[in-house]
Amino acid sequence: LKKMVCLYMNWTEKKSIRIAILDMYEGFANQGMRCIREILNQFGEANHLDLTWDEFEVRLEKQVPDLSYDIYISTGGPGSPLESEGNEWEKVYFNWLDKVEHWNNNEGNVQKKQVFFICHSFQLICRHYHIAKVGKRKSTAFGIFPMHLLIDGKDELIFDGLKDPFYAVDSRDYQVTEPNHNKLHQMGASILAIEKERPHIPLERAVMAIRFNENMIGTQFHPEADAIGMSLHLQTEEKKKTVVENYGLEKWQSMIEHLNDPEKIMWTYTHILPNFLLRAVDNLQLVEV
Repeated sequence: LKKMVCLYMNWTEKKSIRIAILDMYEGFANQGMRCIREILNQFGEANHLDLTWDEFEVRLEKQVPDLSYDIYISTGGPGSPLESEGNEWEKVYFNWLDKVEHWNNNEGNVQKKQVFFICHSFQLICRHYHIAKVGKRKSTAFGIFPMHLLIDGKDELIFDGLKDPFYAVDSRDYQVTEPNHNKLHQMGASILAIEKERPHIPLERAVMAIRFNENMIGTQFHPEADAIGMSLHLQTEEKKKTVVENYGLEKWQSMIEHLNDPEKIMWTYTHILPNFLLRAVDNLQLVEV
C-alpha cells in the first residue's frame, strides 16, 4: 500500500504487534480473509513492524483468541445474524467479547485491546448490545455504493483521507436500521456513517459504521475488499447472473468500471483498516514511551 501513511516509530527496538483474526466465514469460500491478510502484510512492511497474526475459526470450531493479542479483527461471514442467537459458538464469541470489555474497563490495564468488527460481526454486535434493529432486507444489497459520513464520522480517525461520500463494497441480505439513540448515548457509542440517501424510496437508511466505544469500532460494509477479489467475484457466472437478473446488465458493467476507479474501493481499502491499525499501534506506542 504505497499510499499508506507510515508510522514513525520511536521505540528503541522493533516492537512485536500481535493480531487475532476471528474468522466468521464458517468454511465458505471468500475473498475477505485474503484481503485482511494482505492489508496486515502491507501495513507491517510499510511501517517496519514485527507484525504477526493468528486466525481463529469461530463458527465451526468455536475457536476464540485469548487476551494476549494487541488488536482483534472480527470478519464478515454468510448467513443470518439472527438465527444463530443462543448457538454454542455465539456463546463462546460473546464470552470472548465480555473478556475484552472487562480488560478495557479495568483502569489498571493501560494497554487497551482494539477491536474492528466487519459486516456479519457488526450485525451481531448491534444485536448483542440492543442498539438497533437487525432484520432481513427486502432484497440483497450487493455492489459498490456511496457511504455518507455523519458529524461524528467526519471527526473519526479511521475515515481520515476519505471523501464524503466515499465508496465501499456492500454485500448483505440483512441490515442494521432504527438505531436506539438513548442506548447508544448510554454506551458512549456514535453512528459514523449511513448508506446512500434515496428520497424516492420510503425505507430507513441502514447504519453503516458505529464507534461502539473508545476501543471498538465496526462497519456494515467491507473495508477490506480490493479490486482483484471483487472483480473475480463479480465475474463468476453465478454472481454475474444474479446481478444482471436483479439490477440489469448496465449495473453489472458499472460495477466493473467502479473497480477500475482508483478513488473508489481501492481508496477505501488503503485507508480504513490501515487507519484503524495505525491508531491501534499508536496507542500501544504511547503506553511504551
